[in-house]
Amino acid sequence: MRHSFDFLALGFLALILGLTFGGPCAYGGPHTGHTAELTGEVLSATGKPVAGAVVTYQSGGGHTAHVVHTDAHGRFMIVKLRRDNYDLRASSHGLFSTWEKNVMVRSGEVKSVTLRLTDGAEAAKSSVVFPGR
Repeated sequence: MRHSFDFLALGFLALILGLTFGGPCAYGGPHTGHTAELTGEVLSATGKPVAGAVVTYQSGGGHTAHVVHTDAHGRFMIVKLRRDNYDLRASSHGLFSTWEKNVMVRSGEVKSVTLRLTDGAEAAKSSVVFPGR
């Protein structure tokens, strides 16, 4: 019985050391395929950069929507994206841009998009799917 316990303890120790020092594996390894970036700027209807605008984005397949905010110069950056089509839209103080649809990014690519806010009201229908609604 003691021999079985020693073997089990040694096996567990080997597993822990392998996960800790074994390099990339299924647990904790680098995420391959998440190297694309979307960058851009949000402009007002008059063409001026909009600081603090909300940029909503989601993959074209209708997965969960995410948001980022523009910096003081109206610029935004979305990193660690997987290869996919993305839909983007900006909003600030009740103004919205139109949806920029099917923006394709590939691994290792940095794609830039300009979103312009308009004075028009938000469209009544959109293709963005929000879970639970």
